[in-house]
Amino acid sequence: MQSLRFKAIDNLENVKDVTVKSPAKVTAIFGENVFTLKVARQYLSDEAYKSLVGSTRNNKKIDRSMGNQIANGLKAWAESKGVTHYTHWFQPLTDLSAEKHDSFFTLKGDGTPIEEFEGAALIQQEPDASSFPSGGLRATFEARGYTGWDPSSPPFIMEIGEGKTLCIPTIFVSYTGESLDAKTPLIKALVALDKAAVDVCQYFDKNVTKVTATLGWEQEYFVIDAGLANARPDITMTGRTVFGHAPAKGQQLEDHYFGAIPERVYAYMRDFENEAYKLGIPLRTRHNEVAPSQFECAPIFEEANLAVDHNTLLMDVMTRVAKRHGLKVLLHEKPFAGINGSGKHNNWSIATDTGVNLLAPGKTPKTNLMFLTFFVNTIKAVHDYSELLRASIASAGNDHRLGANEAPPAIISIFIGKYLSEVLNQVETRVGDKFDEQDEAMLKLDIHKTIPELMLDNTDRNRTSPFAFTGNKFEFRAVGSAANCANAMTVLNTIVADTLKTFKQDVDAIIEKGEKKEIAIMHVIQKYIVESKKVLFEGDGYSDEWAAEAEKRGLPNVKTTPLALDAYIADKAKHLFESNGVYNHAELEARHEIMLEAYIKKVQIEARIMGELATSVILPSAVKYQNVLLENIKGMKDAGLDESAYSSQLDIVKDISKHITAMGAGVKSMIEERKKANELTDNKEKAIAYCDNVKGKYFDAIRYQVDKLELVLDDTYWQLPKYREMLFLR
Repeated sequence: MQSLRFKAIDNLENVKDVTVKSPAKVTAIFGENVFTLKVARQYLSDEAYKSLVGSTRNNKKIDRSMGNQIANGLKAWAESKGVTHYTHWFQPLTDLSAEKHDSFFTLKGDGTPIEEFEGAALIQQEPDASSFPSGGLRATFEARGYTGWDPSSPPFIMEIGEGKTLCIPTIFVSYTGESLDAKTPLIKALVALDKAAVDVCQYFDKNVTKVTATLGWEQEYFVIDAGLANARPDITMTGRTVFGHAPAKGQQLEDHYFGAIPERVYAYMRDFENEAYKLGIPLRTRHNEVAPSQFECAPIFEEANLAVDHNTLLMDVMTRVAKRHGLKVLLHEKPFAGINGSGKHNNWSIATDTGVNLLAPGKTPKTNLMFLTFFVNTIKAVHDYSELLRASIASAGNDHRLGANEAPPAIISIFIGKYLSEVLNQVETRVGDKFDEQDEAMLKLDIHKTIPELMLDNTDRNRTSPFAFTGNKFEFRAVGSAANCANAMTVLNTIVADTLKTFKQDVDAIIEKGEKKEIAIMHVIQKYIVESKKVLFEGDGYSDEWAAEAEKRGLPNVKTTPLALDAYIADKAKHLFESNGVYNHAELEARHEIMLEAYIKKVQIEARIMGELATSVILPSAVKYQNVLLENIKGMKDAGLDESAYSSQLDIVKDISKHITAMGAGVKSMIEERKKANELTDNKEKAIAYCDNVKGKYFDAIRYQVDKLELVLDDTYWQLPKYREMLFLR
């Protein structure tokens, strides 16, 4: 019987092109499935529209008295597009989205069938909270949880085949009020940043009343043939390959990056882009990434909450559309060993309602002082809370990626480029550590001369830096490709908000002593530069020298998730999040448990599929080929040939035997370690056991033996699609 591997390869010859009809202009379809304010104006009364605008733009709570009117307008719009069902679309603590569909159809008390959608159903629903990760906040017998409408993210229509569903973005909280999702704490963090940043902006511009965090994510992903993927149980179960020898050609020729997009993938890209455009996701960039079969897409910057929703939604769209093309999209951080992994670079900035990007150098001394204030405060925040930033991107998948093949290391550092380094040095080394009016004028002149010369790309790009300034934004490069951006953005916005609060207190304290405002600001900026400069690094983050230097500087280098997650439950983090109204202690403890459980389960699944493949797929194939060679050797012996005639076959038999024995012993020992880990009741201890004793001791060791067998066995006996096929055949 032909193996799935060879069937999949044969089927590649018969792959039919999927016709993708793209509009002449993106604007022709952009947002057509989104209930934007422009659309709302057509379906709502004046008072309902004003209520919705107030909630969307001014963070006002939704007026429940307007709920029915808004719901009726939403239903009318949705029905005009063929929608029959609606759902509260939310983001539980699974890095995925969730939805429960309800029909507009209902029966009245007298049995009359009607279509209705009431304001109560729009604003709030009650999904089962016990079946989602809760970290102990909910038990099986405590099922009540609530989803609540988030008006700042507009409703949209999801098209799946011929079906259409109205999706209402919501938060998800427990019966007792704790957040059970990724969106709720993010919104709270954005509120905290808004307040703290506005207070600081008042030093420079009294007209600023709102500050918004913006996000532009870059989504990296792999695309392989679905038939080949389906013949790999490890990809099916874990999203990555646990075995696979490096192909003769990988990425060493550097010929894939920005190369011509393969036709089949190009059709897929255009297809999911069209779906994204209809959902209002402003994709702008597509290209080949460094590794073979690796690609990237990126949107225009948006407000952070909406950007997070759009990225979560896009991952679902990409996965679903890939099936139409007979493809499989891999969002895992490290699907293939030995070549680049995938990240989701989070490009973050902050902007005022007066149209100023606070992380963009200005053209006057005043605007440059404002830029320097927010620039240095961000550096200080990253320095003071680097452990939390590391924890925010920790996962089983990202542990495979960090520090390898272009991914930044686990050491959190900041790259700012030589020009801005010179500016900070000038401020730091002011003679006498004092600023008088003459020094103030000179300092303004220095900044005025230096910073306006910076163009958006006047800082080099350091691909090894986990947190880099790139001209008018910071790029948090360490976020994993499968992650929900909300986790990293919640931490980043909270720590910057907290630092800005402290900054204002420090500046006000100096002003109260009679110092001028500008001089007080410069004193605090200088202080922050001195306190946080050790987090700045301009060199090669991959180098051993940097690891040694980072240790000397006292920068943490937490390489594994179980240890990195401790930062969430440290007293420092509890005070940070509680004082800024983002998490309470119970929510932090719960998230710590949830993330540990997720790590344990993912490594456990990988260990199980490793053992299963080694025992039920690799071993039988190796034994069959070994028996063929033994029969060949026996025939030569029976023919009276000298051993030199079959010495090569004999060597291969010995090699196979050696690798089988080592593989089997490794699997057996790994299973025993897994059993020991499973007996542990403390999740932290269990996660460390899975990390160190299961994964650390055996994953690479077992893989080494299997990958050697792949090289030795007759190709026709190898059941699993090889790297050369998955990465280069499509």
